Amino acid sequence: MYKIMNMIAIAGFSAVLLSSTPVPQQSVAHKNYTEAIEQAPLTKGVEGTDSLLQYFDQTTKELEKQVSGLSEAQLQFKAAPDKWSISQCLEHIVLSERMIFDMAKASLTKAPQPERKGEVQMTDDNLKTTITDRSHKFQAPKELQPTGIYKDSKTALADFLTARQPVIDYIKNADAKDLRNHINDYPTGVVDGYQGLMFIAAHCARHTKQIEEVKADPNFPKQ
Repeated sequence: MYKIMNMIAIAGFSAVLLSSTPVPQQSVAHKNYTEAIEQAPLTKGVEGTDSLLQYFDQTTKELEKQVSGLSEAQLQFKAAPDKWSISQCLEHIVLSERMIFDMAKASLTKAPQPERKGEVQMTDDNLKTTITDRSHKFQAPKELQPTGIYKDSKTALADFLTARQPVIDYIKNADAKDLRNHINDYPTGVVDGYQGLMFIAAHCARHTKQIEEVKADPNFPKQ
């Protein structure tokens, strides 16, 4: 765990957990997805966890929408040998949900530093935009490299919901003011505990976009 956390700190808050798959030209559907996810913007300084929970709900529903009912052939399809399949994207999301949550909880066990809140310059919107921007690519660490274990979407979504539920429960019982008072230093800047939890949903949104890219490939199986 320390090794992975150190990798993330060195690379910056928005780097190591992201896929290195190349991006095709953005489709109309891709743009519509982005607009839908960003309709309820989260801004730095907003207290209360309703907006954060709403973002988790949005990203959950969008992932379900993109993968529900896909066949094994569709899940395992690769546009190229060096690109991820939808099965691999789903596996990476599940693995990452658990690991990022563990890291977020660990940082929140440290003493709060309300006097440093003014140092947080990145807004919640900036964080979402940075994480979901697939024009920038990063290599996922070995521990999060997927193999494509999912043969059906029901199993994948069940594992995803199992991994996400503890995060939802944690947020529901969290005090937003306390989350904002936990400050963390990264090479790319200073972030708070609220944003650390938001990163989980944003990371899911990023790879949901990647799944949409796979489905947009002209050779993607019809069934």
